[in-house]
Amino acid sequence: MSIEVIGGLLIPFLGTALGSACVFFLKNSMSDLVQRSLTGFASGVMVAASIWSLLIPAIEQAEGMGKLSFVPAVVGFWLGMLFLLLLDHVIPHLHRNSQEAEGPRSQLQRTTMLVLAVTLHNIPEGMAVGAVYAGYMTGNAQISAAGALALSLGIAIQNFPEGAILSMPLRAEGESKAKAFASGALSGAVEPLGALLTILAAELVLPVLPYLLSFAAGAMLYVVVEELIPEMSEGEHSNVGTVFFALGFSIMMILDVALG
Repeated sequence: MSIEVIGGLLIPFLGTALGSACVFFLKNSMSDLVQRSLTGFASGVMVAASIWSLLIPAIEQAEGMGKLSFVPAVVGFWLGMLFLLLLDHVIPHLHRNSQEAEGPRSQLQRTTMLVLAVTLHNIPEGMAVGAVYAGYMTGNAQISAAGALALSLGIAIQNFPEGAILSMPLRAEGESKAKAFASGALSGAVEPLGALLTILAAELVLPVLPYLLSFAAGAMLYVVVEELIPEMSEGEHSNVGTVFFALGFSIMMILDVALG
């Protein structure tokens, strides 16, 4: 595995770590308006990445199937959705601004379940980066080094506010700055791990790459629709989240088309 690929896999984690470091420089909490704006931005990036970087390449790679080239994209998409639905039910976690935990009953602390909720987000993001780099490493014509880098940068950009949104509330709940930063940063550690496992799976079974791309898209869109969009729309000024959704979508689309 080249230095170029390793660097690409680590970029999203770096975005999470830098966002988590905000706990050292900003106040202990963010306003609801700022959090909704950042959540909307992250949603837009993830939706655009799912379409341009994952679903469209999955369909293009299956073009040999003719009119059935949509099959891998649809099958993988639904498998990704169902996978996140399963994780939602078997892993105890707590969403921001929620008092009731989801998943099985547990004795885990509130802060731990907040970290688990963000970690769930990062699993499909890591798989998305891994699937795209797997396509690039196999010499697939539809995926260039610049296109893979565009996805890594886009995920890193949306991970920055995500890291801050996690670490700062942890600090507000009484955690030390160092521990709040570590919790936020470690929530992103699953991304390079998920990316690496996805690359290994693609190398073992090359024909599954279109399914892996669309699987990651389905998993990411599950997170967006199930959690991020409701969070960005709650309370007053919900239109701000929509505007930042459009901004994140536009930036990711520009990155993917311009660099891809």
